[in-house]
Formats: sequence, structure tokens, C-alpha cells
Amino acid sequence: MKHIFSIAAIAATVMAAVSCGCSPKEKLLPTVSGKAGEVIVVINRTDWEGAVGTELRELLASDCPFLPQKEPLYTLVDVSPSAFTNIFQIHRNILLMNISNDVTKPGVVIRYNVWARPQCVIGINAIDNESALQLIKENSSLILNTLEQAERDRIISNSKQYEERSLAPVVTAFVGGSPHFPTGYTLKKQTSDFIWIAYETTYVNKGFFVYKYPATGTADDFKVENIIAKRNEVLKNNVPGMFENTYMTTSDVTTPGIEFVKYKGREFAQVRGYWEVHNDYMGGPFVSHTFYSKDGKELIVMEGFVYAPRYDKRHYMREVESILYSFEWADEEKK
Repeated sequence: MKHIFSIAAIAATVMAAVSCGCSPKEKLLPTVSGKAGEVIVVINRTDWEGAVGTELRELLASDCPFLPQKEPLYTLVDVSPSAFTNIFQIHRNILLMNISNDVTKPGVVIRYNVWARPQCVIGINAIDNESALQLIKENSSLILNTLEQAERDRIISNSKQYEERSLAPVVTAFVGGSPHFPTGYTLKKQTSDFIWIAYETTYVNKGFFVYKYPATGTADDFKVENIIAKRNEVLKNNVPGMFENTYMTTSDVTTPGIEFVKYKGREFAQVRGYWEVHNDYMGGPFVSHTFYSKDGKELIVMEGFVYAPRYDKRHYMREVESILYSFEWADEEKK
């Protein structure tokens, strides 16, 4: 019972911190702690080891899609209410499970910058375990999207703050807009119809391709097989491997996945898959955004890929994907 009241007190603190109307700047909040992709789950041990914990793990720690090795969507760290002290309260992502018959307003509450900034706090308030399970299931998309956007916003904010400002004008001159590339990225290749931007170290290679081609104005423009066929054609001509008759292409180990996304007034086809080097052993994950040019006459493709054979790739892929999401048309960026 002691832990239940502790959770209730924490939930009340979250509500009070937000309802006071104080901005994070006015309150001089500290910078968040923790690693990217981590989520602190404040929950009683019994609930964590029971059905509620299982449901949370199935939602938040399921396999991240289109990675060559198994990696969870998020790394979960369970913390008991009594241990939820200052060291955990300033973490970047926090999920508070408040299960008590004293709950008067069951539901999921999203708050930001409660104890630190830029922080995301998700509260799940339920009167019992059964209703907690129902809330998690009914709000699974909300929970996932909230965490994903919080992670994305941090990466985009960092990219804008520490931007390699020589790159956006190059991409903008080519397609009319550009993502924000952080310091460390360089222009590796530029032709009349192709741009390659890269961040390369000894063991990690992150890169972006930008290209365009005539649109048909029909549904064929966004069929995954057509997008991949054009990808293979463009990369064969522009991304050679280390040896003769080697070049980047799309792996057929698994069929690429596609989803249609609406994001901040933009619409695009998001394709995920694996790339490989023909006649060589290199490979890794990629994600691309395909969308119409401003006049609708061309299809623009922006792709991010990762090569990191020694390391987990979840964070690297989340980084390149977030950079893609930072794209802005030149005329809209100035508004």
C-alpha cells in the first residue's frame, strides 16, 4: 500500500508541475539524463513481474523493425516508486504506472519538462490491473508515437543547434528544401541528379542519398516495387563498392516495408529495408522518404542508411530517420 500512495503522490506532482503554468526556462530545469532510447518505468515490483509489466514489455521492448540483429524498440529500466528519486526524475523518458482504487480520473496523461528538459513523462492511471491493461492496449499507438516523437525532437533540435550549414544550401538548390544535417556530415558526391552526404568513421558509416526522377502522377509512383526498382537503378550508377563490379543495391533477404506518413503538413511514402553491396559482404538497414516536388512533376527521394557491423544500430537508424523528418521546404523554413 505504501508504494501505491507513493505513485499517487508522484502523479499528483506531475499534474501540479504542469498546471502551475511555469515554463521550463523560468523554472531553470536541468538537462535530461539517460541514454537515447531508454525509458524509466516507475512501477511496483509485483506489477512489473505480472501481466501489466508483460504488456508494457511487449509494447515498448518488442523487436525494432528492419534491423539485422534483434534490438528492442526501447531499453526499459524498471524503478520502484520508493527508489524514484532525483537521479531518475531527470531522465529523458519516464512512464509512471499509477494503479490504485483511489484513482478518480483513469486514463493516459502526457506531460513534458516536469523535472528536466527536454523530458517526456507518460502517466497511466488505473483503478486496478485489468483496467491498466485495457488502457495500455487502447492507447498503445499514443504511447509509442509520443515516445518516438520525443526521441525524434531531441535529435532534430540537436541537428539544428549544431548544424553543418554548408550542406542545406546544396540540397535545397537541388530539390527546393533540405533536412538539417549536424556537424560531422560532409558532401561526399554531387552530380546533376544525385547527392550523397556522409558521416564516416573507422567503424560507423551513416549516409544520405538525395535524388529525383519524373513522376507519373498515378498510384504507380508510390508502389514499393517501383520505388525499389528506381533505387537500385540509381545506386548502381552512383554508389560503387570497394572492388570492381560491386555496388550498393537492395537486399532481397526480406521484402522492404512501406507506410504512408502525414507529418507536419507533408505526405510521403516511408520505405524500410536492407541494403547490400552486390558481389561483396557489406550491408545494413536503410529508410527512405519519397514525395512529390512542389510542382508535382517529380518524385524526390531522401534516404538514410547505416553501416555499423560492430555495434547495435537502433540509435544510429533513429538518428538518420529523425534527420529525414527534419526536412523543410525552403519557402516554409523562413516563415
